Amino acid sequence: MTAKTLAAAASFAMLVAATARAQPPPAPASCERLAALTLPQTVIRAELVAAGALTPPPSQPFSEATPPGPPFFAALPAFCRVSATLKPSSDSDIKIEVWLPVGGWNRKFQGVGNGGWSGGVAYRALGDALRSGYAAASTDTGHVGSGFDASFAFGHPEKLTDFAYRAVHEMTVTAKAIVSAYYGGEPRRSYWNGCSSGGKQGLKEAQRFPDDYDGIVAIAPANNWPRMLSAGLAISQTTTQAPLTREAIALIAKAVLDTCDALDGVKDGVLENPRACRFDVATLACKATADNTCLTAPQLASAQAMYRDAVNARTGERIFPGFAAGSEAGWALFAGTAEPFPIADSYFKFVVYKDPAWNFRQFVLDRDGASADRIDAGLISATDPNLKPYFGRAGKLLMLHGWSDELISPVNTIDYYRQVVDAVGVAAAAGSVQLFMVPGMRHCAGGPGPNVFDAVAALDAWVEQGRVPTRIVATHMARGVVDRTRPLCPYPQVAEYTGTGSTDQAENFVCAAPR
Repeated sequence: MTAKTLAAAASFAMLVAATARAQPPPAPASCERLAALTLPQTVIRAELVAAGALTPPPSQPFSEATPPGPPFFAALPAFCRVSATLKPSSDSDIKIEVWLPVGGWNRKFQGVGNGGWSGGVAYRALGDALRSGYAAASTDTGHVGSGFDASFAFGHPEKLTDFAYRAVHEMTVTAKAIVSAYYGGEPRRSYWNGCSSGGKQGLKEAQRFPDDYDGIVAIAPANNWPRMLSAGLAISQTTTQAPLTREAIALIAKAVLDTCDALDGVKDGVLENPRACRFDVATLACKATADNTCLTAPQLASAQAMYRDAVNARTGERIFPGFAAGSEAGWALFAGTAEPFPIADSYFKFVVYKDPAWNFRQFVLDRDGASADRIDAGLISATDPNLKPYFGRAGKLLMLHGWSDELISPVNTIDYYRQVVDAVGVAAAAGSVQLFMVPGMRHCAGGPGPNVFDAVAALDAWVEQGRVPTRIVATHMARGVVDRTRPLCPYPQVAEYTGTGSTDQAENFVCAAPR
């Protein structure tokens, strides 16, 4: 499909270019004319959307960090909205949307990622890219769903392949063809931007399709899929026996801050380097009467399960790392319910064992984790550290992860980063891959630490100007007002207070090796 798609796009682009203005940025063709673009196994619809006129589409829980509301869409500029259905296999039904700015195109393309099991287009991410001048594309990865549920894959191996990697690649190829046809010229640069499953998608692109993107932002990547979900079910087996109440979670979170907040020299409700924290949750165990000031034995077991690495009891191998100190405030979704984490539960039901009646109480980490690894065999997971083909064509990889992530352990991303450096060599890695840890950021967004930053701008400066990111300024907002800025530092460096000026201002911090 790729070669045919590009050939068809080139033919259409030549027709458009004949009447387009020669000066940059190229003048777009008529939006409605894109419907005449013939691409193999693809159905296209196109409409011109006036500024602020887009009716808010439905959003899916794991397709975007914060579901957009009417004000968000009212702020969008005019754009050409292209919807397409891709059918690269007999059982494929991949929906994509490509949003093309009518004016002010920066001559670049941005693919945006999904979350969980996907099942919907990421409209907020599309809108953010559009407002920054990018032509942008998103896909539902081949099915409609909540993002929590893998039942779409039951009896549909082609749809699982679409979710695993094919939908994103096909979307990328098709979107570039549409961009070329609309503007009469190819995008100068192509970037990927995604968190969680979207981070995994970016890594998969670098590993499997190194020509698709010039630069990739991968935030909190869920790349070690079978092991991550195996660890999730192992945790659920403990936490569902004694779900942590809001009071218990608040108790643990406060104790962590009381013990470790000042270790970085600034008492601000954020752990700059959680690995320096030596908090032992067992100190909160009830000595006599149980009340809201201590943890019962079952509650203590649940808390310890959240922190503990998932380990193969027979071999001692670490299967997946535990959560970091400082993540406690977000534990309710994972450890505050009597139900297993649904993304993991549905994985074993519908993908690993293909049995809707399978019960997570049957799960044995050593046995079933190994089965998941064997069955996945690199289909969904994106753990190959050999990025030499991607880096060899000057591709750049910018990874970030919030230390307070409550759904994916940040240590997993550190592990992958180290594996990449080992695989490609320190010299090659220095100009090709960077990792920034984000103190106090939860999964993809939010949390007590500064968690709003422009990773794509940092990536663009790296690709376009060769400026390796050495400091990214992040902001924290309260009631819509910025109340703190702080630099993010390349791993393993941390932000260190200079000792003078406000601790809420980034200029009073330097990036330094952890003490």
